[in-house]
Amino acid sequence: MSDENGTQDSAGSPTGPRPEALRFFGTTWVNHDNGYGLRRIGAAVGSLAAAVAACLVLRLAYQGLQLASTGAFVNILVVAMFAICSALAFRNTWDGFSKRPDPARQASLRGLLAIGFVGSLLAYFFRSLTEAPGENLHRGEYEAALKQHEKRTTRRTGNPSKKRRRS
Repeated sequence: MSDENGTQDSAGSPTGPRPEALRFFGTTWVNHDNGYGLRRIGAAVGSLAAAVAACLVLRLAYQGLQLASTGAFVNILVVAMFAICSALAFRNTWDGFSKRPDPARQASLRGLLAIGFVGSLLAYFFRSLTEAPGENLHRGEYEAALKQHEKRTTRRTGNPSKKRRRS
């Protein structure tokens, strides 16, 4: 039995690069098998349901602010904060699907991303409609690793010192 790129060592165990597992998808994104389509539908529905539930919770929090009579300025400030943080979290999450995020930047944005969690959920929903979130990034890295592995393991034939010289 061989792995995804069809290589084995002499003991029969696969060699070469392994695909990185994606959250909720494992390695089904490589060949789109083992329920990949159902997982994508589940991820899309789940993230949309979570975003709707989060919006309902935020609505209840906003109603609590109105009942507390905190004033128009505080209400506008809270709505603007959640809107801006959600937009930034959406953009950050969306960009994270196409390139590896910087860990230091992610650490500094942790609070902002926590406040704008609705934006992250919506980004996950929209990406799930077309592919497994992060699939394109991981596929590119995996195919590059396969090419590099194949380039390293291909063997030349013949003795290069006996090569005919062109005149």
